[in-house]
Amino acid sequence: MRKAPLHFPAALMLLSMLASCAGTPDGSKPLKDPLAGTRWQLLTIEYMDDTTVTPDDGAKYTLAFNADGTAGIKADCNMLNGVYVFTPPSGLEFGPLRSTRAACPPGSLYQTLVKDLPFVRSFVIKEGDLYIALMADGGIYRFTPMR
Repeated sequence: MRKAPLHFPAALMLLSMLASCAGTPDGSKPLKDPLAGTRWQLLTIEYMDDTTVTPDDGAKYTLAFNADGTAGIKADCNMLNGVYVFTPPSGLEFGPLRSTRAACPPGSLYQTLVKDLPFVRSFVIKEGDLYIALMADGGIYRFTPMR
């Protein structure tokens, strides 16, 4: 009897759950995911070519990290959903993200987020804000907590 293949998002979620149950090599407890259960609103995007992008309304661009390892992203007129993987101490990657397909107005940052999010590799929380770094020093997304 053949078993059904494990799909990538399910595999990522399973690996994430297993990693959270495992101990570290030195026998200490693993670090708790500091992103789980948090919600953020976009402040700026700073690229390494000194370009800074500021949304006309940060509330149009939000990021929610759910306790089950999924992420919900509001990108202007569209919603993106998928899994994220936290790797201690500061690694962050998004799995495949599904998106609605509404046509956003001119000036929207939707396409920018869709292009950049697959290249997220790490984060830091500093002075209450979340900084998400793209691979190869591509840029930094700065978010502030949602109240």
